Amino acid sequence: MPVVSFLGAPSAAPYARYVAAVHQGLKEVGYVEHQNVAMEYRWANSQYDRLPTLAADLVSRRVAVIIPIGGAPAAVAAKAATSTIPIVFNLGADPVALNLVTNLSRPGGNITGIAMMTVEMETKRLELLHELVPASSSLPSC
Repeated sequence: MPVVSFLGAPSAAPYARYVAAVHQGLKEVGYVEHQNVAMEYRWANSQYDRLPTLAADLVSRRVAVIIPIGGAPAAVAAKAATSTIPIVFNLGADPVALNLVTNLSRPGGNITGIAMMTVEMETKRLELLHELVPASSSLPSC
C-alpha cells in the first residue's frame, strides 16, 4: 500500500484544512485512507531543528511521497533528506531562490509544486494598483 506523508514545520491544527484537501483530492482519484493508501504525519510543532530528523524518519519508512507543510523549512528539510522520493510543495516563497528547484518551468529532480511567491509579487501588485488608481497614495482611514 502506498504511503502519503506530511512533513509539517508547525503543529497540525492550523493546517488541518490543507491535510483534508489532500485527502479529498486523493479520494477523488480513487485513493482512500486505510483502504488503498496509508498516511504518515510528522509535525515539528515549530521546532524547526526537528525537521531533518522527522524527514529522515519518513525516508527510512520508504514513503511514496512527501508533502511539506508550513513553508520553506519543511520543504528544504525534505529535499535534504532524499533525492529519490517525490516531494510536492506549496510555497509562498521562490523555490529557485531556496535552491529547491533549478527553475520554475522545469524543476528537475524529485521535487515539484506550486509557488505563489506572495512576497516577491507584492511590489508588482502595488505598481498595478497605482497604475489603476494613480491618485491613490495611501489607504483610506477607517
